[in-house]
Formats: sequence, C-alpha cells, structure tokens
Amino acid sequence: MTVRKFAVADAPFERSPGQDGDVFAGNVIDQRDGAPITIGFGRYGPDQHIEETLKVDDVMIVLEGQLSVSSDAGTVIAGPGEIVHMPKGDTVTIRAHAHGAVTAYVTYPHWQEALG
Repeated sequence: MTVRKFAVADAPFERSPGQDGDVFAGNVIDQRDGAPITIGFGRYGPDQHIEETLKVDDVMIVLEGQLSVSSDAGTVIAGPGEIVHMPKGDTVTIRAHAHGAVTAYVTYPHWQEALG
C-alpha cells in the first residue's frame, strides 16, 4: 500500500446501515484495500442522530459543525478539531446540532465486516 491522501469529496457516501435519517458514511480505505483499519468521512444533517451499540473501536474527528455523543458514562460535545473515542461495546447516541456536522473516522476492525 502506498501513501495516499483523501478529501471529503473522495468519499462514496451511503446512508449509515440500519438508519433512515440524514446520516451518511463514506469509506475511503477499508478491507478491500488490504488495510487493517477503516478510514472514512461521515456527514450528519441538522438535528440528526443515530444510536448504536458499537461492534468496533471508533475514533471520530469533527471537521465541521458540532456533535454530542452520549453513553452511560455521560455526554461529550465536540466541535471542529476535536476527537471522540467510542470503545467497542458501548451504546452511544451521536447527535448533530443545528447546522449538522462532517467528521472523519477510523475504526478497528472494519465496521462493515463487524456488522455482517
């Protein structure tokens, strides 16, 4: 594998699995590339949210907007330049604020394989 860079425009966005709201994920690196991690971008419409029990460790970097991430441990609010780690096994609710949000993410292992 060679060094590569990606922009949000490179992500093939699809609705997040099991969700019907305005929340999309777009992998730019995953198991099809032979990488041990998945890297991609997320896009959340205004006031959208998802709730899930994580099957992978997930690191989310907020690029635009603001998100709240709630779990049994409490709620954190993250804005541009901030990172949220969500451990495997936690049940989280990720909620975009009034202007929506754009994120970058890294998961280990691959989230698509973990859902399958």
